[in-house]
Amino acid sequence: MKNLKLIGFLMILASSLMFIQCTSDPIAGPQGIAGIDGTDGVDGIDGVDGVDGTASCIACHNTSHRETVQATYEKSGHAAGGAVAYAGSRDSCSRCHSNEGFINYITGKPAVAIENPTAISCTTCHSSHSTFDFENDGHDFALRSMEPTALDLTDPDYVIDYGDASNSCISCHQPRSKAPVDDGTGMYLQSNKRFYPHYGPQTTMLEGIQGALIDGGTTAYPAAKSATHRTGASCVTCHMGAPSDDGSEGLHSFNVNYDNCASCHTNGVPTELAGMADDMAALKAELLALGLIDEDGNTIVQTETIPFKTAQALWNYKTVEKDHSHGIHNPAYARALIKNALQVVQ
Repeated sequence: MKNLKLIGFLMILASSLMFIQCTSDPIAGPQGIAGIDGTDGVDGIDGVDGVDGTASCIACHNTSHRETVQATYEKSGHAAGGAVAYAGSRDSCSRCHSNEGFINYITGKPAVAIENPTAISCTTCHSSHSTFDFENDGHDFALRSMEPTALDLTDPDYVIDYGDASNSCISCHQPRSKAPVDDGTGMYLQSNKRFYPHYGPQTTMLEGIQGALIDGGTTAYPAAKSATHRTGASCVTCHMGAPSDDGSEGLHSFNVNYDNCASCHTNGVPTELAGMADDMAALKAELLALGLIDEDGNTIVQTETIPFKTAQALWNYKTVEKDHSHGIHNPAYARALIKNALQVVQ
């Protein structure tokens, strides 16, 4: 009897081992038919002897570089996002006032209202590199766009090419309204409370265009594209130089670090055009007296027509004011706009 029990136990044990063997280590079946060979890849660029293949990446993609970028960006108006709540969600404004709106615009999508807009951030302007051959193609900084850009309000198109990353700035830093047009009567009804080129006419000021050219003014208007800051510098040259010690100027703060300007302005760096503050104050006083602006400089809607040249004077005042460079972007042009406006209203 004991032998029968032992034999039964051994048979059960043997069958268990066979089960484990069959389930954990199956016998391979016949090999399938081989697939079609894939297309050969493109040969990569030969590396440089003795140089790490990621050296060009590490130049930017490293902790110390990114920390400096972030620290300066936090001091910028873009990061502050002051207009996001008001304008960032509106379909006509979101293009420049929210991260989502700008990406829609730059990728060719229609302007739509943004339900939960967020402030401009790194990924608003930067996406992915279009090339890694920086030596031959130039460094694109992974910007979404570095292409020459046509201004919105020009016909035929007025295309600007600053030749560097500054082209990305043109998308937003341009007027949204045009200077007044004479209907032949010499009079003008100023019925728009937003009678100015909006808040970003920096590009057109730098170009020397879209101000109101008042006939008969004794101060000559310079030719377009003649400003030294247009021909010998660019947005990124002046606004993205080496950062100040506290990070409030330079690099991604977009605030000018005037120490960087000394290489060109060897006799001292001006922060405003000489005499511009006085001329702007005088013009403001005249426009205030005429009831065209209020104490804060806001335009006042008119119920009766005003002389067309007076409307041009108002436009020029708002253009220079909204440029925020105090005439520095284009000194000769800014001076002509304001001097000729003063002649009209005084």
